[in-house]
Amino acid sequence: MEPANRRLIRPALVEVKEQPSTNRRSNSNVGPPKKIVPPEQTNAENFYYVKQMQAKTPMVILLQDGETIEGTIEWYDKTCLKIHRQEQPNILLYKPCIKYMYKA
Repeated sequence: MEPANRRLIRPALVEVKEQPSTNRRSNSNVGPPKKIVPPEQTNAENFYYVKQMQAKTPMVILLQDGETIEGTIEWYDKTCLKIHRQEQPNILLYKPCIKYMYKA
């Protein structure tokens, strides 16, 4: 026996949208849809640090107590940054001590 030629029949998108879906809520739970919980980590911070490390961008870091530190980011982890400074010793900064940082 030869296999029969089968045609794939796709419904139009309009027809699919008009059909009631079984996955939708019942009318008894009328209200705004639940908000999706954002991911715990977006990796934006990691991306920023890696970009500045690769470019060896001079950074200015302002600490919570008002002190400023200038240098390049040498490495980082979940809680700390290691800052390489030219004429001063390198320093390991605890992230919660950082108020903000910007490119020099």
